[in-house]
This record gives sequence, C-alpha cells and structure tokens, in this order.
Amino acid sequence: MRAISRFASYITRMIQIGRYEIRSVVNGWIRLDGGAMFGVVPKVLWEESADVDDQNRILLATRSLIAINRQDRRTIVVDTGCGSKWAATKAERYGIRSEPDALVRALAESGLTTGDVTDVVVSHLHFDHNGGLTRWYDEPGERTELSFPNAAHWIHCRHWEHAQSPHIKDRASFLREDWSGFAEAGVLRLLEGDNPESTIPGVRWILSSGHTPFQIHPYFEGGGGGGSLLFTGDIIPTIAHLRQSWVMAYDMLPMTTIEEKGRFSSAAIRDRTWLAFPHDPRFGAVRIDGRPERPIVSETLEA
Repeated sequence: MRAISRFASYITRMIQIGRYEIRSVVNGWIRLDGGAMFGVVPKVLWEESADVDDQNRILLATRSLIAINRQDRRTIVVDTGCGSKWAATKAERYGIRSEPDALVRALAESGLTTGDVTDVVVSHLHFDHNGGLTRWYDEPGERTELSFPNAAHWIHCRHWEHAQSPHIKDRASFLREDWSGFAEAGVLRLLEGDNPESTIPGVRWILSSGHTPFQIHPYFEGGGGGGSLLFTGDIIPTIAHLRQSWVMAYDMLPMTTIEEKGRFSSAAIRDRTWLAFPHDPRFGAVRIDGRPERPIVSETLEA
C-alpha cells in the first residue's frame, strides 16, 4: 500500500456533476479492527490493501462530500466524520484524529462558510460518519450546538427511530450527543418510504439496509454527458470493498449488503457513475468497469 501522510486533511479536485461542484474532503482518521472491516475475508487477502497496526487496526479516512450548486444557491454537506467531542482516552481506543476545521477550510476555498450550508445529508448516525453534526457549546460533556445551524438535516425516519433504540449488535455505534437538540432546533427533515421523494434539485435518494436500517445515499444526477455520482456510505466503505463478497462484520444484514452492492455496481458500470467512498484513505471516488462481482477500477479521484 502506498505510504499515507497521516493526520492531515485532504480535498480532492473538484468534479462537475450536473449543476454541482463536488469535492471529497478528508475530515479526519480512524483505526478500526481489520477483521471487523472485512468480515470473513482472510487477512492474507486484505492486508496488502491496508495500513495495519500492531493491534490489527487498519487506517481509514473519514470523508465528507461538499456539493455546491451556485445556480440554485444550494450547498450540501454529506456526512461529517467523527467530530471533535472525544475525550483523549476514547479517541485513542479508535485511533481517532479529527480535523474539525477541514470542512471550514474546504468551504472557504469556495468562498463559503458553515452558515451558507443549506443541507446536511445524514447517511446514518454511526459516530464515525456523523459525529461532526454537533460540537460542545462550552464545557465538554454538557450541551452541544449545531455545526451547520442554518441547514436542513436529512435522514430517513426509520433510521432515526432505530438510532433512538438500537439493537444490541450496533448500539455502541450511536452516540446521542451527536444529534441532541435536532428536534428542538427545527432542522430535522425525515424521509419516508422505500422510494422517498427529493426536494433538492439534481439529487435523488437511494436507500440501503444491509449495513444499518435505512441508510440514505445521495445520488447526484448529471446532464449533458457529465456523468453522475453516488455516495456509497458503508455499503462500499473503501476501494477494497468494491468486491461484492467483501463485506463488514459490522453489517446488520451482510447478505443484504452483498445484494445492494451488486445493484450499486451494476448501475455504476452501466451509467459511468462515480462511486464516492466515506472511508478510503487515498481515493475520494472511482469509476468502474467489469462485472459487479469483480469490478475493475477505470478512473480515480485521488486525495
């Protein structure tokens, strides 16, 4: 594996998808157990594609997407990483190194601030994806404030319900302080049904439930040959997980993940869709060819 300059933030080059300027932003790093990340896949197969430490933890990025539609005055943030509300001992357990200003800097490069963000897409409420939705207002452990106070926060109602009372298998992944105060602040926008309608121009919602119930994946629609982009969430967390049978032990329904990954890959091959990862240390997004069960990477968006 190529050496990674750790604990720095990266921003991919901008790509144009329809009306949207889209970038993948590394907002931090985390280390999770390699066996958990690859399930039944033997280490001898996955270790060449991972930076593994002496505790068998692999280095993962935590990534956000920033999508800017200047014509319609929409600025969208997809996922927010682990956030900055971590005590040192707990952060060390997961090897968390947050870059809380990464999104601020990325927005500033486009002439924007956090107050200009109109929409936050909450793919799901696991702490490594959306711990950055809130930050401590004053003293750690007390009240929080929204990181994007003017934005509508989109999440599926069934996942929202699951997060309030998670299963014993995944309850450690949900930290209530990450979304405390949402309802009172009036920012929560709940999607409903198996095919929820989108009111955001140029964006539609794709759902999955293999990793966690009713994860949402924003699909940015292209036009005029400009292609499209799908945020894969934890159905395909890294480039190594493109293989259809390589799924995580964290998944609630691994067989469902395999089926969903096949659908994602089939559509991406057919439509030349960019697949944007939440956790790959090197690549923000890729395009693929080949077959869904064994895709071939044909183009990369690196950083």
